[in-house]
Amino acid sequence: MIGISDIEAAAQRITGHVVRTPTVPSPGLGALLGVPVTAKLELLQRTGSFKARGATAKLLSLSGAERAAGVVAVSGGNHGVALAVMAAALDVKATVVMPRTAPARSLALAEEAGASVRLTDGMDSAFQLVARLRDEGLTLVHPFDDPVVIAGQGTVGLELAEDAGELTDVVVSVGGGGLIAGVAAVLRALRPGVRVWGVETEGAEAMSGALRAGGPVPVPLSSLVTTLSAPSVAQLTYDHVSALVEDVLVVPDRDAVQGCLDLADHAKVWAEPAAGCLLPAARQVAARAGDGARIGLVVCGGNTTPRELHGWAERFGLL
Repeated sequence: MIGISDIEAAAQRITGHVVRTPTVPSPGLGALLGVPVTAKLELLQRTGSFKARGATAKLLSLSGAERAAGVVAVSGGNHGVALAVMAAALDVKATVVMPRTAPARSLALAEEAGASVRLTDGMDSAFQLVARLRDEGLTLVHPFDDPVVIAGQGTVGLELAEDAGELTDVVVSVGGGGLIAGVAAVLRALRPGVRVWGVETEGAEAMSGALRAGGPVPVPLSSLVTTLSAPSVAQLTYDHVSALVEDVLVVPDRDAVQGCLDLADHAKVWAEPAAGCLLPAARQVAARAGDGARIGLVVCGGNTTPRELHGWAERFGLL
Protein backbone atom coordinates (compact mmCIF):
# COMPACT_ATOMS: atom_id res chain seq x y z
CA MET A 1 0.00 0.00 0.00
CA ILE A 2 1.13 3.55 -0.76
CA GLY A 3 1.94 5.43 2.44
CA ILE A 4 1.92 9.09 3.36
CA SER A 5 5.74 9.14 3.31
CA ASP A 6 5.71 7.98 -0.33
CA ILE A 7 3.35 10.80 -1.26
CA GLU A 8 5.29 13.42 0.68
CA ALA A 9 8.46 12.27 -1.12
CA ALA A 10 6.68 12.59 -4.47
CA ALA A 11 5.57 16.10 -3.53
CA GLN A 12 9.17 17.12 -2.85
CA ARG A 13 10.31 15.53 -6.12
CA ILE A 14 7.79 17.30 -8.36
CA THR A 15 7.93 20.72 -6.68
CA GLY A 16 8.86 23.30 -9.29
CA HIS A 17 7.64 21.11 -12.15
CA VAL A 18 3.90 21.22 -11.46
CA VAL A 19 1.41 23.76 -10.10
CA ARG A 20 0.05 23.81 -6.55
CA THR A 21 -3.55 24.25 -7.69
CA PRO A 22 -6.12 26.28 -5.76
CA THR A 23 -8.43 24.71 -3.17
CA VAL A 24 -11.39 27.06 -2.80
CA PRO A 25 -14.88 27.17 -1.28
CA SER A 26 -17.55 27.34 -3.97
CA PRO A 27 -20.65 29.23 -2.86
CA GLY A 28 -22.25 28.53 -6.24
CA LEU A 29 -21.86 24.77 -5.98
CA GLY A 30 -22.88 24.92 -2.34
CA ALA A 31 -26.14 26.59 -3.33
CA LEU A 32 -26.66 24.05 -6.12
CA LEU A 33 -26.05 20.99 -3.92
CA GLY A 34 -27.46 22.33 -0.68
CA VAL A 35 -24.29 21.65 1.34
CA PRO A 36 -20.96 23.48 1.70
CA VAL A 37 -18.62 22.57 -1.16
CA THR A 38 -14.86 22.96 -1.54
CA ALA A 39 -13.31 22.48 -4.98
CA LYS A 40 -9.74 21.39 -5.67
CA LEU A 41 -9.17 23.00 -9.07
CA GLU A 42 -6.82 20.50 -10.63
CA LEU A 43 -8.06 21.50 -14.07
CA LEU A 44 -5.67 24.46 -13.64
CA GLN A 45 -2.72 22.06 -13.50
CA ARG A 46 -0.09 21.96 -16.25
CA THR A 47 -1.56 20.11 -19.28
CA GLY A 48 -5.07 20.69 -17.87
CA SER A 49 -5.32 17.71 -15.52
CA PHE A 50 -3.84 16.02 -12.46
CA LYS A 51 -2.00 13.57 -14.73
CA ALA A 52 1.04 15.87 -14.92
CA ARG A 53 1.82 15.00 -11.30
CA GLY A 54 2.15 11.25 -11.71
CA ALA A 55 3.90 11.52 -15.06
CA THR A 56 6.47 13.93 -13.63
CA ALA A 57 7.05 11.83 -10.51
CA LYS A 58 7.72 8.78 -12.67
CA LEU A 59 9.96 10.58 -15.17
CA LEU A 60 12.09 12.02 -12.38
CA SER A 61 12.48 8.57 -10.82
CA LEU A 62 13.92 6.92 -13.96
CA SER A 63 17.51 5.83 -14.33
CA GLY A 64 19.69 7.24 -17.08
CA ALA A 65 19.25 4.06 -19.12
CA GLU A 66 15.46 4.16 -18.76
CA ARG A 67 15.37 7.78 -19.86
CA ALA A 68 17.64 7.07 -22.81
CA ALA A 69 15.40 4.22 -23.98
CA GLY A 70 12.45 6.60 -24.25
CA VAL A 71 9.11 6.29 -22.50
CA VAL A 72 5.76 4.93 -23.65
CA ALA A 73 2.25 5.36 -22.26
CA VAL A 74 -1.28 4.29 -23.05
CA SER A 75 -3.97 6.90 -22.59
CA GLY A 76 -7.54 7.89 -23.25
CA GLY A 77 -6.27 11.47 -23.47
CA ASN A 78 -4.97 13.24 -20.37
CA HIS A 79 -2.16 10.88 -19.33
CA GLY A 80 -0.80 10.91 -22.86
CA VAL A 81 -0.80 14.69 -23.04
CA ALA A 82 0.81 14.95 -19.60
CA LEU A 83 3.55 12.48 -20.44
CA ALA A 84 4.24 14.12 -23.81
CA VAL A 85 4.55 17.62 -22.34
CA MET A 86 6.48 16.69 -19.22
CA ALA A 87 8.82 14.33 -21.10
CA ALA A 88 9.61 17.13 -23.56
CA ALA A 89 10.36 19.46 -20.64
CA LEU A 90 12.78 16.87 -19.22
CA ASP A 91 14.32 16.03 -22.63
CA VAL A 92 12.99 12.47 -22.78
CA LYS A 93 11.58 10.99 -25.99
CA ALA A 94 7.96 9.86 -25.58
CA THR A 95 5.59 7.56 -27.46
CA VAL A 96 1.88 7.80 -26.67
CA VAL A 97 -0.66 5.14 -27.64
CA MET A 98 -4.28 6.29 -27.79
CA PRO A 99 -7.55 4.92 -29.16
CA ARG A 100 -8.99 6.68 -32.18
CA THR A 101 -11.88 7.76 -29.93
CA ALA A 102 -9.57 9.91 -27.82
CA PRO A 103 -10.33 13.64 -27.99
CA ALA A 104 -8.86 15.23 -31.11
CA ARG A 105 -7.41 18.00 -28.98
CA SER A 106 -5.51 15.45 -26.86
CA LEU A 107 -4.01 13.87 -29.96
CA ALA A 108 -2.97 17.27 -31.28
CA LEU A 109 -1.43 18.38 -27.98
CA ALA A 110 0.61 15.19 -27.64
CA GLU A 111 1.93 15.59 -31.17
CA GLU A 112 2.66 19.29 -30.68
CA ALA A 113 4.73 18.40 -27.62
CA GLY A 114 6.90 16.20 -29.82
CA ALA A 115 5.62 12.76 -28.86
CA SER A 116 5.20 9.95 -31.37
CA VAL A 117 1.46 9.21 -31.30
CA ARG A 118 0.21 5.72 -32.20
CA LEU A 119 -3.53 5.14 -32.70
CA THR A 120 -5.53 1.95 -32.18
CA ASP A 121 -9.17 0.99 -32.64
CA GLY A 122 -9.96 0.89 -28.92
CA MET A 123 -8.57 0.93 -25.40
CA ASP A 124 -8.09 -2.83 -25.27
CA SER A 125 -5.88 -2.77 -28.35
CA ALA A 126 -4.10 0.34 -27.04
CA PHE A 127 -3.06 -1.51 -23.88
CA GLN A 128 -1.94 -4.47 -26.01
CA LEU A 129 0.21 -2.28 -28.27
CA VAL A 130 1.86 -0.49 -25.36
CA ALA A 131 2.73 -3.85 -23.82
CA ARG A 132 4.50 -4.82 -27.05
CA LEU A 133 6.38 -1.54 -27.19
CA ARG A 134 7.49 -2.04 -23.59
CA ASP A 135 8.73 -5.51 -24.46
CA GLU A 136 10.68 -3.99 -27.36
CA GLY A 137 12.61 -1.80 -24.91
CA LEU A 138 10.67 1.39 -24.23
CA THR A 139 10.20 2.40 -20.60
CA LEU A 140 6.56 2.10 -19.56
CA VAL A 141 4.89 4.95 -17.68
CA HIS A 142 1.62 3.28 -16.76
CA PRO A 143 -1.35 5.60 -16.15
CA PHE A 144 -2.28 3.93 -12.84
CA ASP A 145 -0.57 0.57 -12.21
CA ASP A 146 2.59 2.05 -10.72
CA PRO A 147 3.26 3.05 -7.10
CA VAL A 148 5.37 6.04 -8.15
CA VAL A 149 2.58 7.35 -10.39
CA ILE A 150 -0.01 6.81 -7.65
CA ALA A 151 2.18 8.67 -5.16
CA GLY A 152 2.43 11.53 -7.64
CA GLN A 153 -1.34 11.67 -8.07
CA GLY A 154 -1.69 11.50 -4.30
CA THR A 155 -0.08 14.93 -4.01
CA VAL A 156 -3.51 16.27 -5.06
CA GLY A 157 -4.87 14.87 -1.82
CA LEU A 158 -1.91 16.19 0.17
CA GLU A 159 -2.65 19.75 -0.95
CA LEU A 160 -6.38 19.25 -0.37
CA ALA A 161 -5.76 18.00 3.18
CA GLU A 162 -3.50 20.96 3.91
CA ASP A 163 -5.60 23.68 2.26
CA ALA A 164 -9.27 22.75 2.73
CA GLY A 165 -11.39 23.62 5.72
CA GLU A 166 -13.51 21.07 7.51
CA LEU A 167 -14.73 18.26 5.22
CA THR A 168 -16.83 15.17 5.83
CA ASP A 169 -16.67 13.65 2.34
CA VAL A 170 -14.44 13.90 -0.74
CA VAL A 171 -15.58 12.82 -4.21
CA VAL A 172 -13.01 11.68 -6.78
CA SER A 173 -13.45 10.50 -10.38
CA VAL A 174 -12.21 7.00 -11.19
CA GLY A 175 -10.70 5.66 -14.40
CA GLY A 176 -7.99 3.14 -13.58
CA GLY A 177 -7.96 4.31 -9.97
CA GLY A 178 -4.58 5.97 -9.58
CA LEU A 179 -5.94 9.33 -8.46
CA ILE A 180 -8.43 8.00 -5.93
CA ALA A 181 -5.88 5.51 -4.56
CA GLY A 182 -3.41 8.30 -3.85
CA VAL A 183 -5.99 10.74 -2.49
CA ALA A 184 -7.54 8.09 -0.24
CA ALA A 185 -4.12 7.10 1.12
CA VAL A 186 -3.41 10.71 2.08
CA LEU A 187 -6.78 11.36 3.68
CA ARG A 188 -6.69 8.13 5.67
CA ALA A 189 -3.37 9.32 7.14
CA LEU A 190 -4.08 13.03 7.61
CA ARG A 191 -7.88 13.27 7.86
CA PRO A 192 -9.03 9.82 8.96
CA GLY A 193 -12.61 10.92 9.64
CA VAL A 194 -13.19 11.98 6.01
CA ARG A 195 -15.02 9.54 3.76
CA VAL A 196 -13.74 9.16 0.18
CA TRP A 197 -16.18 8.32 -2.62
CA GLY A 198 -15.40 7.35 -6.21
CA VAL A 199 -17.49 8.08 -9.28
CA GLU A 200 -17.54 6.41 -12.70
CA THR A 201 -19.75 6.83 -15.75
CA GLU A 202 -21.95 4.09 -17.17
CA GLY A 203 -19.92 2.15 -19.69
CA ALA A 204 -16.64 2.92 -17.88
CA GLU A 205 -17.16 0.84 -14.75
CA ALA A 206 -13.81 -0.83 -14.19
CA MET A 207 -13.58 -0.15 -10.45
CA SER A 208 -17.21 -0.75 -9.52
CA GLY A 209 -17.04 -3.96 -11.57
CA ALA A 210 -13.91 -5.00 -9.70
CA LEU A 211 -15.55 -4.32 -6.34
CA ARG A 212 -18.51 -6.51 -7.31
CA ALA A 213 -16.21 -9.28 -8.53
CA GLY A 214 -13.76 -9.14 -5.64
CA GLY A 215 -10.84 -8.14 -7.87
CA PRO A 216 -9.92 -6.63 -11.25
CA VAL A 217 -11.95 -7.91 -14.21
CA PRO A 218 -12.18 -6.78 -17.85
CA VAL A 219 -15.17 -4.54 -18.50
CA PRO A 220 -16.88 -3.48 -21.75
CA LEU A 221 -16.39 0.18 -22.60
CA SER A 222 -19.11 2.38 -24.09
CA SER A 223 -18.97 5.69 -22.18
CA LEU A 224 -18.25 8.88 -24.10
CA VAL A 225 -15.90 9.76 -21.23
CA THR A 226 -12.77 8.26 -22.76
CA THR A 227 -10.56 9.71 -20.03
CA LEU A 228 -12.25 7.37 -17.52
CA SER A 229 -12.37 4.35 -19.84
CA ALA A 230 -9.87 1.85 -18.49
CA PRO A 231 -10.54 -1.73 -19.68
CA SER A 232 -9.76 -2.92 -16.14
CA VAL A 233 -8.27 -1.58 -12.96
CA ALA A 234 -5.01 -2.86 -11.49
CA GLN A 235 -4.68 -5.05 -8.43
CA LEU A 236 -2.75 -2.18 -6.85
CA THR A 237 -5.50 0.39 -7.31
CA TYR A 238 -8.22 -2.14 -6.43
CA ASP A 239 -6.49 -2.93 -3.14
CA HIS A 240 -6.43 0.74 -2.17
CA VAL A 241 -10.03 1.43 -3.16
CA SER A 242 -11.44 -1.71 -1.53
CA ALA A 243 -9.66 -0.83 1.72
CA LEU A 244 -9.96 2.97 1.84
CA VAL A 245 -12.97 4.13 -0.22
CA GLU A 246 -16.56 4.26 1.02
CA ASP A 247 -18.17 3.36 -2.31
CA VAL A 248 -17.86 3.90 -6.07
CA LEU A 249 -20.97 5.49 -7.56
CA VAL A 250 -21.93 5.20 -11.23
CA VAL A 251 -23.71 7.98 -13.13
CA PRO A 252 -24.99 8.23 -16.72
CA ASP A 253 -23.01 10.06 -19.39
CA ARG A 254 -25.91 12.51 -19.69
CA ASP A 255 -25.53 13.52 -16.05
CA ALA A 256 -21.77 13.94 -16.47
CA VAL A 257 -22.36 16.34 -19.36
CA GLN A 258 -24.97 18.22 -17.32
CA GLY A 259 -22.37 18.39 -14.58
CA CYS A 260 -20.00 20.19 -16.96
CA LEU A 261 -22.72 22.75 -17.72
CA ASP A 262 -23.43 23.15 -13.99
CA LEU A 263 -19.75 23.62 -13.18
CA ALA A 264 -19.55 26.36 -15.81
CA ASP A 265 -22.76 28.01 -14.63
CA HIS A 266 -22.39 27.74 -10.86
CA ALA A 267 -18.63 27.44 -10.25
CA LYS A 268 -17.39 29.41 -13.28
CA VAL A 269 -14.95 26.66 -14.30
CA TRP A 270 -14.62 24.82 -17.60
CA ALA A 271 -14.42 21.08 -16.91
CA GLU A 272 -14.42 17.88 -18.91
CA PRO A 273 -17.05 15.14 -18.35
CA ALA A 274 -14.59 13.17 -16.20
CA ALA A 275 -14.99 16.05 -13.73
CA GLY A 276 -18.61 16.83 -14.59
CA CYS A 277 -19.63 13.43 -13.22
CA LEU A 278 -18.64 14.65 -9.74
CA LEU A 279 -21.79 16.73 -9.33
CA PRO A 280 -24.43 14.02 -9.76
CA ALA A 281 -22.35 11.78 -7.51
CA ALA A 282 -22.02 14.56 -4.93
CA ARG A 283 -25.81 14.84 -4.79
CA GLN A 284 -25.96 11.17 -3.86
CA VAL A 285 -23.19 11.60 -1.30
CA ALA A 286 -24.94 14.58 0.29
CA ALA A 287 -28.15 12.58 0.61
CA ARG A 288 -26.32 9.62 2.16
CA ALA A 289 -24.18 11.76 4.46
CA GLY A 290 -27.13 13.69 5.86
CA ASP A 291 -27.01 16.77 8.05
CA GLY A 292 -23.64 18.39 8.48
CA ALA A 293 -22.17 17.17 5.18
CA ARG A 294 -19.28 19.26 3.86
CA ILE A 295 -18.11 17.98 0.50
CA GLY A 296 -14.80 18.29 -1.30
CA LEU A 297 -14.63 17.80 -5.07
CA VAL A 298 -11.42 16.99 -6.93
CA VAL A 299 -12.10 18.78 -10.23
CA CYS A 300 -9.65 16.59 -12.08
CA GLY A 301 -9.41 18.12 -15.56
CA GLY A 302 -10.65 20.60 -18.11
CA ASN A 303 -9.51 19.12 -21.41
CA THR A 304 -12.57 19.38 -23.58
CA THR A 305 -13.43 21.84 -26.33
CA PRO A 306 -16.55 24.01 -26.60
CA ARG A 307 -17.47 22.11 -29.78
CA GLU A 308 -17.27 18.74 -28.01
CA LEU A 309 -19.29 19.85 -25.01
CA HIS A 310 -21.89 21.54 -27.21
CA GLY A 311 -22.23 18.36 -29.26
CA TRP A 312 -22.74 16.16 -26.21
CA ALA A 313 -25.23 18.61 -24.70
CA GLU A 314 -27.22 18.65 -27.94
CA ARG A 315 -27.18 14.83 -28.12
CA PHE A 316 -28.73 14.60 -24.65
CA GLY A 317 -31.20 17.49 -25.16
CA LEU A 318 -29.53 19.68 -22.53
CA LEU A 319 -29.45 22.91 -24.55
